[in-house]
Amino acid sequence: MEATLDLLAKASYFIAAVLFIVGLKRMSSPVTARRGIQWAGVGMVLATVVTFVAPATWGPAGVDPLNLGLILLALALSAAFWVWGRRVPLTDMPQMVAIFNGMGGGSAAAIGAVALVSASAHSGACTAEAMAAHACLHPTKASLAVLGALIGAVSFSGSVIAWAKLDGRMDRRYVFPAQQAVNALLTVAAVISGVLLVAQGTPLLWLIALFFALALLLGVTMTLPIGGADMPVVISLYNALTGLAVAFKGYVLQNEALMIAGMVVGAAGMLLTQLMAKAMNRSLGNVLFGSFGAAGPAQAISGSQKPIEASDVAAMMAYAERVVIVPGYGMAVAQAQHKVWELTQALQKRGVQVKFAIHPVAGRMPGHMNVLLAEAGVPYDIITDMDDINPEFPITDVALVIGANDVVNPVAKTDPASPIYGMPILDVSLARNVVVVKRGKGTGFAGIENALFYADNARMLYGDASGAIARLVAGLKEVDGGGH
Repeated sequence: MEATLDLLAKASYFIAAVLFIVGLKRMSSPVTARRGIQWAGVGMVLATVVTFVAPATWGPAGVDPLNLGLILLALALSAAFWVWGRRVPLTDMPQMVAIFNGMGGGSAAAIGAVALVSASAHSGACTAEAMAAHACLHPTKASLAVLGALIGAVSFSGSVIAWAKLDGRMDRRYVFPAQQAVNALLTVAAVISGVLLVAQGTPLLWLIALFFALALLLGVTMTLPIGGADMPVVISLYNALTGLAVAFKGYVLQNEALMIAGMVVGAAGMLLTQLMAKAMNRSLGNVLFGSFGAAGPAQAISGSQKPIEASDVAAMMAYAERVVIVPGYGMAVAQAQHKVWELTQALQKRGVQVKFAIHPVAGRMPGHMNVLLAEAGVPYDIITDMDDINPEFPITDVALVIGANDVVNPVAKTDPASPIYGMPILDVSLARNVVVVKRGKGTGFAGIENALFYADNARMLYGDASGAIARLVAGLKEVDGGGH
């Protein structure tokens, strides 16, 4: 009977893993992303249900109340997070993604902690029976348990700091003296303590506690210096680390679903991290070990910001041939995506060609703007990425920037002293007319002054994005005529 259940569990885990992969593949396109999430969800439900009948869940004497209690507690917490997730507004989605990444890493670290503590309590020989009961760990499993716990703990504490920054509960960037040396020492100390845990047949409890304390502290010190402009890179990096940690834990527990799901998430997260780093013109090594996101010296920018009224912008756009809209975090904060789509439809009725330009790291997480525009019903065929839209800016009559800042800042190409120098940007400054919707005259999330706002062809439409776009829609209705 036990052998049959074990075979059934392994087959079900394999089916769940296939569903994960198929779901992830379908998530690569906005058209099929919703169905992909559903497929992956079915796989997760299957893996969860099978866990209740898998022999590995129970002890040699049958049902283990502790295991059952932990499973039910995890399900209750997941249900609470599910309810919370459904109520989170899209403006807070980056924070939610960051903390969910952290929960995955924390779970992997907790599995490692349980495995190590269980091994520390085992006083006899590490026989096959003892290893099967998880009373002690084979050296290979011990190594992966420690490595997964290290990665998971770093991802957990780092994600918590990222969540606090994105949620406004902590300063966006905090630099402390000799931060690189401190991070290096913490890394070396955590690795040494991990090696000692593996080398010991019976790990000492105080060494286990020290190891996790060092790993959690490393995640904090790594994330504290990171500035706001690099948050998309950080979120995708911790997502990759969480997946890697889960894969290691899957091997430790001999759970095929965890292994495959962790590897898929880790690989996808690492590819996304590389894409985000490329979009920021940073190497992966610089993301991992550099002090990135630092604010540079104050920029000497000539000229002044020139305000414009919404009625004038509406007239300008009404008689334009080509309009490019560049959304940013300001649109997300104001929840203006539906108004922006209403404006787009009004322009299209007048025969204006409208496109959306999306920078890879616009917003606070990868794909942030795409999610908002899709939620508002904007068709995918008018949403373009940076490489496709940049050649069109010189023939664009009006570029409307809604709450974007660093991703349209020309100093990235002109000022070697700027911390964002070399970062690929949207060439908004090349448009014939630029209108920037902005709440005030302050700097963006990265704390860098934007030269675009002072350009001769740029005008500032001050105000909340939702209200400003509503005024533009009203202004279009007041424009005499109905076409060009």
